[in-house]
Amino acid sequence: MSAIPDKHIVHALLLDGAGGAQALDVDEIPARIAAGEPVWVHLEAVHPDTPQWLGQHLPILDALMIDALVAEETRPRAIEHDNTILLFLRGVNLNENAEPEDMVSIRMCIGEKFCVSLRRRPLKAVSDIVQRLQRGNGPGAIPDLVNDLAGTLFDRMEPVLSELDERTDNLEELVADKPDAAIRHEIVSLRKRAILLRRYLAPQRDAIGRLRTMPHTWLDDRHRRHLYEHYDQLTRFVEDLDAVRERSQIIQDELTTALSDKLNRNLYLLSIVAAIFLPLGFLTGLLGINVGGIPGTESPYAFGIFSAILVLIVGLQVVIFRKLHWI
Repeated sequence: MSAIPDKHIVHALLLDGAGGAQALDVDEIPARIAAGEPVWVHLEAVHPDTPQWLGQHLPILDALMIDALVAEETRPRAIEHDNTILLFLRGVNLNENAEPEDMVSIRMCIGEKFCVSLRRRPLKAVSDIVQRLQRGNGPGAIPDLVNDLAGTLFDRMEPVLSELDERTDNLEELVADKPDAAIRHEIVSLRKRAILLRRYLAPQRDAIGRLRTMPHTWLDDRHRRHLYEHYDQLTRFVEDLDAVRERSQIIQDELTTALSDKLNRNLYLLSIVAAIFLPLGFLTGLLGINVGGIPGTESPYAFGIFSAILVLIVGLQVVIFRKLHWI
């Protein structure tokens, strides 16, 4: 199967029902869709010819629905229209030099015998399905295609969420062993990623749940069971992200407490040192005022005696501080 030369059409495939697919020419697509054959067309949403193509070959779509399919920003949701479903999903961004939480959208118009999907950026899940069709072990029908696309999207999220959970574990150990103010940046980054991922996964779970309950006869019990598994998987993802957010907040609180304790210990030591040297400073200052009558000025032993007195005072202070449980 080779790419179609028309720039707004990425793939146009006729499913053979046995796990394989046949590439279609541009001119064949309308006739195949009209004949009720299982056709999957994947389009570039950013191409200026795409809205016209949708309006011409999918008359069931009105201008508002076409605008939704090619919109720059979409939110995951499922919309029912006659016997057609508009399904908007998101997958983690696994493109080169991209952040996974910058999630990539796929928009689908699904009928019993056709699926027209649109992208604004490449999505690895679509490439996975195309490769499976090339090997002959892909989806055999349109509902299977939708289930496989959703399942592949969600399976590719698993390593990203596992990595977030592992980072959280590492931060917990780091804060417990060696708290450092520099860790705050890592905690903020972790929370930000979890928030951005949850922003789309929560409504995506609701979209799959709504799709599962739509009363279309071409979604049989097997397809609905698969959709329920996807719903359960997304529910677990959302719960994991909530746990990451809560754990990161706890880690930040623990870090703040550890840093405060460290600062308080340092201030306490400084206070003890200041308390010890306060009377010593008073005595040395008193004897250094350079006025007449300072005792010991004529004695060669005065400095030694005064130093011994200071040592005794320090020793006495230490004893008193210990009895008061200050040190």
